[in-house]
Amino acid sequence: MAHGHQASGIAAGRLPEEDIAANFSDLHAPYAPHEAAVAADRCYFCYDAPCVTACPTDIDIPMFIRQIQTGQPETAARTILGQNILGGMCARVCPTETLCEEVCVRETAEGKPVEIGRLQRYATDTLMAQDVHPFTRAEPTGRRVAVVGAGPAGLSCAHRLAMLGHDVTIFEAKGKPGGLNEFGIAAYKSTDDFAAREVDWLLRIGGISIETGKSLGAGLTLDGLTGGHDAVFLSIGLGGVNALRAPGEDLPGAQDAVEFIAELRQADSLAALAVGRNVVVIGGGMTAVDAAVQSKLLGAENVTIAYRRDRASMPASRFEQDLAAAKGVKLMFNVMPVAILGDGAVTGIELEYTAVQNGRVAGTGERVTLAADQVFKAIGQTLDGAPDGVALEGGKIAVTGAGRTSVAGIWAGGDCASGGDDLTVTAVAEGRDAAMDIHSALTA
Repeated sequence: MAHGHQASGIAAGRLPEEDIAANFSDLHAPYAPHEAAVAADRCYFCYDAPCVTACPTDIDIPMFIRQIQTGQPETAARTILGQNILGGMCARVCPTETLCEEVCVRETAEGKPVEIGRLQRYATDTLMAQDVHPFTRAEPTGRRVAVVGAGPAGLSCAHRLAMLGHDVTIFEAKGKPGGLNEFGIAAYKSTDDFAAREVDWLLRIGGISIETGKSLGAGLTLDGLTGGHDAVFLSIGLGGVNALRAPGEDLPGAQDAVEFIAELRQADSLAALAVGRNVVVIGGGMTAVDAAVQSKLLGAENVTIAYRRDRASMPASRFEQDLAAAKGVKLMFNVMPVAILGDGAVTGIELEYTAVQNGRVAGTGERVTLAADQVFKAIGQTLDGAPDGVALEGGKIAVTGAGRTSVAGIWAGGDCASGGDDLTVTAVAEGRDAAMDIHSALTA
C-alpha cells in the first residue's frame, strides 16, 4: 500500500505543535463532580426506561445516574462495568446521540437529553482512578479458552471468562492489544493513552495472558487452537479494505483511512505526521469523519468528504456530520469516485454525480474534478483470511444465538461475525454474551 508521504503536497508540520496539541484535546471535557451532580439531577429515572432498551449492552442507566446523584460514582461504575467492562471507552466513543440519548425522555420533550455518555465517563473514570479492580475471579475451573483478537469483543469475552474462573489466552496479530479502540478511533476521543490504560486495568482480573504478533494462518491454526483449548472465541475483526475499483487508487497519496488513523494514533509526535493540503475522503461512516476531521486538525487547508448517497443515508450520525462541518470539512453528497488522477502522485480526483434508483446508486454522467494531493478510502472493511471450515454469511462468520459458529467449540463475535452493527458497544455485548454461553457449555 502506497503511503505517499513523499508525494507532492503532503507535508508534516503544517501547524505549530501547540496548535496541534490544542486541536487534539478531549472532544468532550470530563465533568467536575458538581457538574455531574447537576447533569444527574435532570434524569427522570424512568421506569421501563427507553435509554436502557436502546443500549446494546443493557446498562441500567437510571440506576447508575441515581447512584451518581446520591454521591456514589464508584457504585455507579460497578453498575456500568457489570454489563460493559469497556464502559470507559464506550462513554467516549459510543454514538450516544443515536442510541440512549436519542430516546431520552428529556430529548423527546425539550430537545436536550441527559448527557448519559459524559455521566458514564465520570463514573468509570472515578473508579479507575482509584487503582482497584471491581471484580474478583471465581475459583479456577481448570478450563482453557483461546481468544483470537484483542479488540473490544475479545477483551470483553476474556474478562468475563476469567471472572468465571477459566484461564484465557488472547492471541493478537498486532504488537499491542486494544483493536480499533487502540488503532481505529479518532485521537480526540481517546486522549491520554486511555485505550491502553483501560486494557491494563481490565487484565487485573487475572487469568488472562496475551500473546501479540499471532494471527490465524501465521503459525496459528484452528485445529491447533481447538486441540489445545476447551473452547475458542474468534474476534478477528475486519482486516481487509474494500477496493474503490477506480483507476489511480494505487497512486502514492491514496491510502486507506483506517491505516491513516492507526498511524496517527500510534505517532509519537502528531506535528511530525504528514498530511495533504487538499484532502478528499471517500465514504460516509465514522471512519470517514474521523479521517477528515483529523486531517483538518493536522492543518490540511481543504478537506472534503465525498459520499455516494444523500445526507439522510450517511451512516455517520448527524452529530458526527455537524462536528465535521464545524471543523471546516466540506460534505459532498451524491457523488462517487470515477478516477484518482495523477502522474507519479495524486493530483486530483474525478467524481460523478449520482442518483438513487430503486435503492441502487447510479451515475448521472455529470462529473466534477477536485484538486487533491491525498485521498483516503473509507468505504468499509472486509473479512481478511476467513478461517477454514467455518461457515460464512454475507462475507462474515455466520453465528447463531450467542455467537455459536457452524463448528462445535468455536464461537465468534465483534465486527467479524454476522449480524453486528460494527460498534464498540455491540462488540462488547457480543463478547460478554459469548463468554456466558461458553461458560454454560464448559460447565454443563
